Amino acid sequence: MFGARCLLRALRSCSSAPCPRHRPAARVSVRGALGVQNANGERVTVQGWIRSVRSQKEVLFLHVNDGSSLESLQVVADSSFDSRELAFGSSVEVQGQLVKSPSKKQNVELKAEKIEVVGNCDAKAFPFKYKERHPLEYLRQYPHLRCRTNILGSILRVRSEATAAIHSFFKDSGFVHIHTPVITSNDCEGAGELFQVEPSSKIKVPEENFFNIPVFLTVSGQLHLEVMSGAFTQVFTFGPTFRAENSQSRRHLAEFYMVEAEISFLESLQDLMQVMESLFKTTAMTVLSNCPKDVELCHKFIAPGQKDRLEHMLKNNFLIISYTEAVEILKQASQNFTFTPEWGADLHTEHEKYLVKHCGDIPVFVINYPRALKPFYMRDNEDGPQHTVAAVDLLVPGVGELFGGSLREERCHFLEQRLARLGLTEAYQWVL
Repeated sequence: MFGARCLLRALRSCSSAPCPRHRPAARVSVRGALGVQNANGERVTVQGWIRSVRSQKEVLFLHVNDGSSLESLQVVADSSFDSRELAFGSSVEVQGQLVKSPSKKQNVELKAEKIEVVGNCDAKAFPFKYKERHPLEYLRQYPHLRCRTNILGSILRVRSEATAAIHSFFKDSGFVHIHTPVITSNDCEGAGELFQVEPSSKIKVPEENFFNIPVFLTVSGQLHLEVMSGAFTQVFTFGPTFRAENSQSRRHLAEFYMVEAEISFLESLQDLMQVMESLFKTTAMTVLSNCPKDVELCHKFIAPGQKDRLEHMLKNNFLIISYTEAVEILKQASQNFTFTPEWGADLHTEHEKYLVKHCGDIPVFVINYPRALKPFYMRDNEDGPQHTVAAVDLLVPGVGELFGGSLREERCHFLEQRLARLGLTEAYQWVL
């Protein structure tokens, strides 16, 4: 009864005079807040981690970052908010008004009305220090925290933006996204560099497999895509790939993500190369446009001198040379190679980098490789004694091979002959 009377009294009070109401504070990201052009006191809530604290006699300055941007948002608060809990690394929720900043260093700042410490952080024990650039070797010791650093944050944002750009490119081009299996019995590359998958159970029946046949982590989703291309004219996949290569280099990772696509009714390498070049340029330009600060940081500390090289690649048409022409260029080079270039041998990284440099640091397509170097599914060019297939690799400055592809062999008798010669007829009978 008491509660009901209090409620009735409150309703009468509100009916006789308007009740003042604060507009709810919209939750925004740091990137969203920094992107506001004409801040006019909008009430917002920002959540993130403190990057720096500067306390003055009457004013407290915080820089808060939530991972959405390389730049942090400056929070201006009354000195009464100052607390030991407001330390570097602490997670906070800040409510306040977004206003134009008088400083030229930032466009807006957040005038705090409420600051809540969500999680404390002992700044002295925290392994990373403000304004100190730690070497990558040091960051690797703290995999659970290194994503808070500027350089790792920038790399992950660039990767995220590139992933979104790749998906957008294929969607806009009419491709269907296929989720190919991670566990498979197919060895698409034929190299035997596989991680075999077995149950973790300690009780094992000799010579018995969980799937009745040996299975592995995928080295490629290509053969699954080829099956799908019998029903969809354009398909792609973008997922994890595994290679059991005993190497510690950057070029031979045990796990990486790979883009793969199949296009039905494609009749020329020229059409295939156009898709490759468009994908490369569209993705690169999207990343440069959407996260310029992150790219700038990477160019400064990870890949110095690459900015001009990238712009040079984007404004020029990619070049095309045959494998035979590439070998002749390498043979005439004044440079001494670790692996002697000769027709019929694979191109090594040192060869690929030299070819790109020879072509003026413009990406170059190398086409028509010897049949013996390539898998069974690449289309035979029927070109006499040299015997090449319609394969293509895209070589780019500083990296070497970035893309690889081919026309697929659609003539059944060619496939039968190659599979028989390689002893793969039984394993790939379904392809026929």
